[in-house]
Amino acid sequence: MIEGADRPARWLVTCDHAANTVPEFVNGGTLGLAAEDMARHIAYDVGAAGVARALGRLLDAPVLCSNFSRLVIDPNRGEDDPTLLMKLYDGTIIEGNRHADQAELERRLNKLYRPYHTALSEMATRQPGTIICSVHSFTRQFVGRPPRPWHVGLLYAVDDRLAKPLLARLGEESDLCVGDNEPYSGHLAGDTIARHAIAYERPNILLELRNDLIETPESQEAWAGRLAPMLTEAAEKAGV
Repeated sequence: MIEGADRPARWLVTCDHAANTVPEFVNGGTLGLAAEDMARHIAYDVGAAGVARALGRLLDAPVLCSNFSRLVIDPNRGEDDPTLLMKLYDGTIIEGNRHADQAELERRLNKLYRPYHTALSEMATRQPGTIICSVHSFTRQFVGRPPRPWHVGLLYAVDDRLAKPLLARLGEESDLCVGDNEPYSGHLAGDTIARHAIAYERPNILLELRNDLIETPESQEAWAGRLAPMLTEAAEKAGV
């Protein structure tokens, strides 16, 4: 799903885990999970698509979102990553993936994963100097683990040009607990940022928002309104 393809900003906003949709060609459109599980963080990044779209409007930038569940195939993994097609996630067995073989994996790669990355590559090269902002959300608590304290986290790896000024700016917000490469550390080899930003030395940042804070359209708009000027300021300070 591409929104605002002709918007002029150098920013490109992406959302790898935007949807919890299971295409009809995959087990007749089901992974065998209850509706409650498909509404959880295991199936998609709750609220992230709404934040991404709002950021795109505010930055006057195009937005590219996935239109399939991360449980069908995860576009934010390398093709050789063992978690590309999950069979167990946060205590839930993914029934529709239990017997998926290499041929089924290849089918999902060709129908979903590779077209997504082709579209992203095309959008990233639409003009020189693209800056990639990848929007994700995380669950406040995994089963059997302690709650996570962060409201927002910034993930980055070898390129911290945007991360450093943005961390400094977010640190000025007294009501926020900000994660520096939290709740995860950096990026995975072959993930979206590695493939489309780091490989081409494009400035980038991955935003992680706690999903209980962005459950409603109003909260998504509010977070986007808060973050958009900070992103612009960080880019200016970074000189990118």
